[in-house]
Amino acid sequence: MAEQTILTGIIVDEHAELTLVELSLACGRPAEWILELVDEGILEPIGQDQPHWRFRASCLRRVQIVCHLQADLGVNLAGAALALELLDEVGRLHRQTR
Repeated sequence: MAEQTILTGIIVDEHAELTLVELSLACGRPAEWILELVDEGILEPIGQDQPHWRFRASCLRRVQIVCHLQADLGVNLAGAALALELLDEVGRLHRQTR
């Protein structure tokens, strides 16, 4: 008999906002790592002070991209920030050509 794998997930509405802890749990990375992404300019929290920060659902996708860049290509955070800027620009150009 074949072994079965059970997957679990969270459905996040595109208009949802996540706390630092929720974002950390959703991506499986420590909150300190998320703070490094904020320091590098990869993520932009909503709110003035860290205890009240909220992150748009789109931040989860950005975190996933950074995780893949680091795991698959060994890219550091500065390189990941540059790659995300370029991906954002390609997206903007693509939308303009439609």
